[in-house]
Amino acid sequence: MKTIAIDRSKAIQQDSSPTGHFEGTVFLQRLASTPADGDIEFMAVYFSPGARTKPHIHPRDQYLQIMEGKGVVATDKERRVVSAGDLVVMPGGTWHWHGATSDSAMMHLSIRTSGESTFDLDQRDWATAMR
Repeated sequence: MKTIAIDRSKAIQQDSSPTGHFEGTVFLQRLASTPADGDIEFMAVYFSPGARTKPHIHPRDQYLQIMEGKGVVATDKERRVVSAGDLVVMPGGTWHWHGATSDSAMMHLSIRTSGESTFDLDQRDWATAMR
């Protein structure tokens, strides 16, 4: 048995440069992850107000358990405001992005099977999307 503390002080700041996967200040703590494709990847992701992922696609379903704050999860068809206690299931192969609202930080747990995510995508309305 292993116990892992979810602890923001152990999270690592992510790249928010034009070539990175985030916009704004985001910290990530890997809780469980193995290099083998198909194993579980489990992360705590801390978004500052207005911070978010860039549009991406995962090969398999992703589960986002909102733990703190308020955020937005969006596909090319819909946008939902989410808050602590919500669980979002994003089907594999779906173009999406997620992050904090402009007036609230947000932390979610991301749970998915490992595998390469695709970030080299058409951004659609991401740059102008209301958050």
